[in-house]
Amino acid sequence: MTTAMVEDHDRCYRAVRSRDARFDGVFYTGVRTTGIYCRPSCPARTPHQHNVEFFPSAAAAQEAGFRACRRCRPDTTPGSPEWNLRADAVARAMRLIGDGLVEREGVDGLASRLGFSTRHVNRMLTAELGAGPLALARSRRSQAARVLIETTDMAMADIAFAAGFASIRQFNDSIRTVYGLTPTEMRGRRGGKTSGRLAIRLAVRRPFDPDGLLTFLGDRAIAGVEHVEGRVYARILRLPNGLGAVRLTLHDDRVEAELELADLRDTAVAVERCRRLLDLDADPVAIGDVLAADPLLAPSVAEVPGIRLPGQVDGFEVVVRAIVGQQVSVAGARTILGRFAAAYGTPATFDLAAEHGLTHAFATAEAMADADDTALSMPRSRAQALIGVARSVAAGELDLEPGADRDATHKALLGHRGIGPWTADYVVMRAFGHPDVMLETDLIIKRMLDRYGVDAARTATWQPWRSYAALHLWRLASTPKETA
Repeated sequence: MTTAMVEDHDRCYRAVRSRDARFDGVFYTGVRTTGIYCRPSCPARTPHQHNVEFFPSAAAAQEAGFRACRRCRPDTTPGSPEWNLRADAVARAMRLIGDGLVEREGVDGLASRLGFSTRHVNRMLTAELGAGPLALARSRRSQAARVLIETTDMAMADIAFAAGFASIRQFNDSIRTVYGLTPTEMRGRRGGKTSGRLAIRLAVRRPFDPDGLLTFLGDRAIAGVEHVEGRVYARILRLPNGLGAVRLTLHDDRVEAELELADLRDTAVAVERCRRLLDLDADPVAIGDVLAADPLLAPSVAEVPGIRLPGQVDGFEVVVRAIVGQQVSVAGARTILGRFAAAYGTPATFDLAAEHGLTHAFATAEAMADADDTALSMPRSRAQALIGVARSVAAGELDLEPGADRDATHKALLGHRGIGPWTADYVVMRAFGHPDVMLETDLIIKRMLDRYGVDAARTATWQPWRSYAALHLWRLASTPKETA
């Protein structure tokens, strides 16, 4: 929610008064009489309207001098769905900040990725979110630090640098400002201890369809890289500072994440990528309201009201999946992808991974760029297309990072020989979590649209949620497993 929207004080207060959880993470409520800020659904007594003000981000509330409520934990809410929906510079910046770019490359690096000056990036973010990139990144670091304080026995100095703080003093000041407690006091409040692994609860917006997500991911799981069993998804992650393993246990109202990382500096990045993979920041009510208005989709929406768009933890991996999946069954694609992982991936040795038979991180673009097109177990023309894309990614010519310009990447993909509209659309839909890709060239979706006489004018009424409409159409089709 932008600063202009939170200025609609009456609308925001109605959401607070009704404790509407749909707005958690969309805006934050600062209570002047207590000096704390809350999520809209906070169970505490509703403050008087004249005592509250609203903020478009947790960072803005913190910049205004408010500390996080210890009861509703506003820093643990799902992120705003606006950043998945929008594709402008502010949304791209928010995705990059969430992926830890400011910690790795600073504000100058963020500005360079966006193609603007540092001053302009500060101005854009402050205008929309009430806080600049440094404040937004500091808020993110504080949340990562809280997780480490409460779930590990790490020394405070180690936590400070693992969370991305430049100094112990900065760490102490930020924790005290955001939470109203010192790091030592915060650790004393925890209920118990854990092992060297990190246990984190990921918030979701309800309704939530975990079974649909797990079916999709399980049908496409790459041997040695990922594994699905029951309501548990596990995989190896490739992160900025090393590898990691994650086990995600999906419930109807939350996701329990267990992480084992080579470098704890990757904690926040790993969490963010898991959230993207499971589309946890989506607004299922808004999506359902639009799609349920169509009589074709209404029965599926009623049966699965919280359908999610499966995302990714590695944009290059999605490209490889899409190219391999051209005119190949899901089972056949899995076999080929498993061979790629074994031949070109990076071996991983984590106890958590071993519990699920996981052995490798998926191949990097650099490794695939050096492959021989005759050794990829696929038609040579398709192998050459894959190697060409890998070389472009490795050279930095094709941007698959979270903050990439979707339209520019789509155009660049179509410029590669062997990549057509379906492949480019599929990559943009899953690699960037684009909510509004129709996939008209998908054989199953085309057949469904033709069968029910759905024309372009009708699919336009599904905007801006056509990616979710595609998921419902796949689900309604008699042979949904034909999709890649």
